[in-house]
Amino acid sequence: MSVDRLHPGLVHHIANTLGWSDLRPLQKEAIGPILDGEDTILLAPTAGGKTEASSFPLISAMASQEWNGLSVLYLCPIKALLNNLAPRLEAYAGWMGRTVGLWHGDIGESVKNRMRADPPNILLTTPESLEGLLISTKTETDFFANLRAVVVDEVHAFASDDRGWHLRAVLERLTRLAGRPLQRIGASATVGNPDELLKWLQGAGIGRRPGRVIAPGVLPVGSQIPENPPSGEIELDYVGSVSNAAKVIATLHRGEKRLVFCDSRKLVEQLAGWLREFGVTVFLSHSSLSVGERRRAEQAFAEARDCVIVATSTLELGIDVGDLDRVIQINAPKTVASFLQRLGRTGRRSGSVRNCLFLAIDKRGLLDAAGLLRLWGRHWVEPVAPPPGPNHIVAQQILALCLQEHRVGDRLWPGSWNGLKPFDAESKPILEYLVAEGFIETDGGMLFIGPNAEKRFGSRHFADLTAVFCAPPEFTVLHGREEIGQVDPSILIPEEGRGTTIILLAGRTWYPKHIDWKRRLCYVDPAEGEGSAKWSSAGLPTGKSFALAQSIRAVVLGEDPPVKITSRAEGALADLREKHVDHVDQTSLIIRRSKSELRWWTWAGYRANLTLQASLDGIARADGVSDFSLRLEDSAPNEVLSHALSDAVLVPPTPDVRAVNGLKFNDALPEELARATLAARLSDLPGAHQALRIPRHFASG
Repeated sequence: MSVDRLHPGLVHHIANTLGWSDLRPLQKEAIGPILDGEDTILLAPTAGGKTEASSFPLISAMASQEWNGLSVLYLCPIKALLNNLAPRLEAYAGWMGRTVGLWHGDIGESVKNRMRADPPNILLTTPESLEGLLISTKTETDFFANLRAVVVDEVHAFASDDRGWHLRAVLERLTRLAGRPLQRIGASATVGNPDELLKWLQGAGIGRRPGRVIAPGVLPVGSQIPENPPSGEIELDYVGSVSNAAKVIATLHRGEKRLVFCDSRKLVEQLAGWLREFGVTVFLSHSSLSVGERRRAEQAFAEARDCVIVATSTLELGIDVGDLDRVIQINAPKTVASFLQRLGRTGRRSGSVRNCLFLAIDKRGLLDAAGLLRLWGRHWVEPVAPPPGPNHIVAQQILALCLQEHRVGDRLWPGSWNGLKPFDAESKPILEYLVAEGFIETDGGMLFIGPNAEKRFGSRHFADLTAVFCAPPEFTVLHGREEIGQVDPSILIPEEGRGTTIILLAGRTWYPKHIDWKRRLCYVDPAEGEGSAKWSSAGLPTGKSFALAQSIRAVVLGEDPPVKITSRAEGALADLREKHVDHVDQTSLIIRRSKSELRWWTWAGYRANLTLQASLDGIARADGVSDFSLRLEDSAPNEVLSHALSDAVLVPPTPDVRAVNGLKFNDALPEELARATLAARLSDLPGAHQALRIPRHFASG
């Protein structure tokens, strides 16, 4: 039995302290590989026991093999998840006389200094805080000397954006500091390509370290026929407005605990305001609320019964919000993977089933939900893919390495990442630019931080260098001494003819009584009446993927997702199909010429259409790109268009100068490399290629 390999003291506490008669299949199957030092991906739905699957074998190894000092890092994408996991891991480690430390931006400096002097055996942190530790002059060189293993929770959340590139680079630098290969364990919900995710996690150790995916009971993606959809009570409804959604939520499932997901902070605030109007006990959670506000809401929600919490993806990950009855989704999440995370919040009680009610507040949201649920019904999940061309992360890492080491050999620096691409010698042009622009100085064959790096990133001990994502500037909102959250500064500028705007934040309305523009502070008092909420989004516009756009096309052609569809949703879908009747065909794509324009209905997704627009120079117009179509020059004859489409050579789009300026660390990059990064991220060459291969025909009217 694999359980027999665990330390007897740990087995005793599992049976007697937890009262568990047995471990789950994932937890049992993980014991042998983790104890044998293998890299692993632990795959299971939300609440599938992944934390114990990783921690039990590692804590057992600590005791059996007498690991000392800081032996295990536990990395999470968000602080709230770390806070949630800390008490559980403290209990498990405490059984064996081991300690756990929590390190992130909300932890006081005195606590951190104690951990620097006496490191815990397990440290829970984020990659950004870990980078801060590496570059800090307060961190002793032997702090990570005893490190043996790294657990990356919600690893899929890292792999799909720049935080993943940063994480992989930091893990290689840690490997050098520890002087040994580090065992890497990733915990993930269902993804479309778990084997590739394992290789991604292994980094420079691919092929040199054993690794495996452990996923008992998890069906391979696409393993079942569409007629046998995944289990769960899923319903799709169309309500037409935010207020109607609130009315449905207030009426349905009274006496139950309901978690409502919205995919924008503004929508969270609006829905919560309407729910309060209907007498519902409601709590909120999103990234622009203060830490105290979110914690109070999440704690109150966990302890209450007849209530609703409205959240963005902040509650999508494995944060415990107590015994949940229902999940409700407003419109649709962006991916099937996100839906699976949210669906996994329900059905945890014995005798209950996983459930989700989709409430579409507009026709576009209904199409999105239907297309996404059709993919889910086919057991399709997005493959996790790192964003291409991370040149800006290479620049950040070179600067961070110079801060960490103080002086780095001008020929030895590529070895700091153990050959991991693109952080190897091929990135030398980026180093040369950093030297030429004064970000890095050279002397006697050594590299060190230069004056421009001090000027650009040196404030607050180079704190800006630790985060690879770019957040728009926001104003902190204060009621007395209590921080409520943050808002976009544009909402504080009085509108002509209307005066000061009443702010909607934390589900309540506030009047801005004083604004400190220099310190970015807004002091407020409670207000009556309707308020406004606004936040700017960071990052590139990505739109719908090729797979989702094609699935929506199938819905428009008459295919329903395998879920319960209300009569209201059926009627709205019928209207949408009638609206798009001239835009779809069963066997080909339509290029429709009307009096006002010529439009190619590709149903290929935003990035694929943007790629097609860039590749059809002189044929496609820049002002007409959407998720489902692109506008063509209506003066071109059909024959010319046909030849242009048949002979098209695909090229990536040209990024806007504003997008280049918005790229984090862009000023530490040659402009051509910054543009190349954004061009690669705006393009979908495979999707554009598939769109060109689908037969097409011209239509008019």
